[in-house]
Amino acid sequence: MDRRGFFRQVLRKGGEQVVKRADARVARQAGRWIRPPFALPELEFLLACTRCGECISACPHQVVFPLAARLGVQVAGTPALDLLTRGCHLCADWPCVAACETGALARPLAGDVGEDAGEGAEPVLPRLAIAQIDTRACLPWSGPECGACRDACPVPGAMVWDQERPRIDPGHCTGCSLCREACILEPRAVRIQSLQAAGAEGEGE
Repeated sequence: MDRRGFFRQVLRKGGEQVVKRADARVARQAGRWIRPPFALPELEFLLACTRCGECISACPHQVVFPLAARLGVQVAGTPALDLLTRGCHLCADWPCVAACETGALARPLAGDVGEDAGEGAEPVLPRLAIAQIDTRACLPWSGPECGACRDACPVPGAMVWDQERPRIDPGHCTGCSLCREACILEPRAVRIQSLQAAGAEGEGE
């Protein structure tokens, strides 16, 4: 039995509350990193990931890296995205996902909602993180022209320009961080936050 099979068996045997508590705990912890594209929910991901490193080796842009041992044995060696220094290129063939043999990274099956719905349909893109423009730091928001990030975004509609001021549309943005990578400022004028951390902040409001 693989680890995901064990996970499901625990649920069937009445351990649902135990699993829910464990799920909530690892989800909070996961606010400290960002998983690769199409990662399973954190608890299932940890159960499925064998720390083989294949997805890390497969990334042509060296965006995927192993988490350090200091973060705990539970997550040490598991893959995460280095979106604070470089962006995920949303590769058309998803090499990191294709390299994962355990299903810890798994694209939606054909026929699922929005996935390869027909000829000409837009491909499903994973939501990786939350990206936001820091308008206090971004040059066009204070007067000087810039535009360094103008051509960086690969997702139509994710970055829009209003009178030469960039704005990120959260309904389209995947959080790939390519706009942050293109930013010429230091510190960067694009903030990146994990989905789990953003969700935790929303619950606290």
